[in-house]
Amino acid sequence: MKLVVALVAVLLVFVDPQVALAAQHVVGGSQGWDTSADLGSWASGQTFKVGDRLVFKYTAGFHSVVELPSEKGYEKCDMSGALDSMNGGTSVVKLDKPGTRYFTCGTLGHCDQGMKVKIKVVSADESASPKSPSTDSVASSTPASGSTSTSSATVACARAASSVLVPLIMAIGWFPMV
Repeated sequence: MKLVVALVAVLLVFVDPQVALAAQHVVGGSQGWDTSADLGSWASGQTFKVGDRLVFKYTAGFHSVVELPSEKGYEKCDMSGALDSMNGGTSVVKLDKPGTRYFTCGTLGHCDQGMKVKIKVVSADESASPKSPSTDSVASSTPASGSTSTSSATVACARAASSVLVPLIMAIGWFPMV
């Protein structure tokens, strides 16, 4: 019975590997969501896949995140048809389908100063790779580029598996509680 429970737990972790392999991209890398960040260069060095998350880190009250519906609005910094607006200081956006998404800062003048980013999302099984290597943010608490690399897939998967399996195994009595 214990073997069956353990196998079911392992299967649950691997049924949707997209969850374990999803990357978190800190928008703007170490500079974050700020007018000083070269957001276009940062984005061009990333691969954004369905299931990944964008993490916008910024000063609440000074910056915000506005999602725009089209490239036209993005190019003209026209926020009148905004799809979403966030202003909490840290905002997380899940990339749930392939396509292009457009984000800018809602603070007057910041979009015109270049505080905007275009995110091209590919399907989770596409093998597109970033133009420059990224740092593994799963293993590092201060990622240089703000995204996980393909080489971190094993680390993410192992951590996901251990976070489920260790408590499960302890609960069914394979290891004595300390």
